[in-house]
Amino acid sequence: MHPRPDPVGPGQESVWDYPRPPSADVTARRVEVVLGGRLIASTTGAARVCETSHPPVFYVPRADIAEGVLEKASGASWCEWKGVATYWDAVVDGVRFPAVGWSYEDPTEGYRPLRGAVAFYPSKLDRATVDGEIVRAQAGDFYGGWITDDVVGPFKGEPGTRGW
Repeated sequence: MHPRPDPVGPGQESVWDYPRPPSADVTARRVEVVLGGRLIASTTGAARVCETSHPPVFYVPRADIAEGVLEKASGASWCEWKGVATYWDAVVDGVRFPAVGWSYEDPTEGYRPLRGAVAFYPSKLDRATVDGEIVRAQAGDFYGGWITDDVVGPFKGEPGTRGW
């Protein structure tokens, strides 16, 4: 059973209006990632993935991530829509931050905007921002959604939401 969507205010969108399978579109919004006290990514060309019951996930083009920060991590997973996910560690000033992000190196048709881009888990960062607003992390270790004031839930990931 799905929950009742939260009320939508001016300038907001409900994650319950997002599609399934998810959409993937390039956005001009400013996306920034800070880790280890350093700005490691900044872009106005991120791909924004929206899926029913989840806050958006922003994928940063690799060209907009600081050179030499990412190192391939162990493990992989599979998404029924996007394909095989690769995981990434970050190394900032000699400090390793394990599994801070993931990518789809060869995404399925319909998700080509994700090729060559990395999504970061907000919960594993010092800070992530969208247009200067500090992102709040989606609950749950599996999910990497970016919660901002312009999206409303409830969001999958909280205890009791597994069956949504």
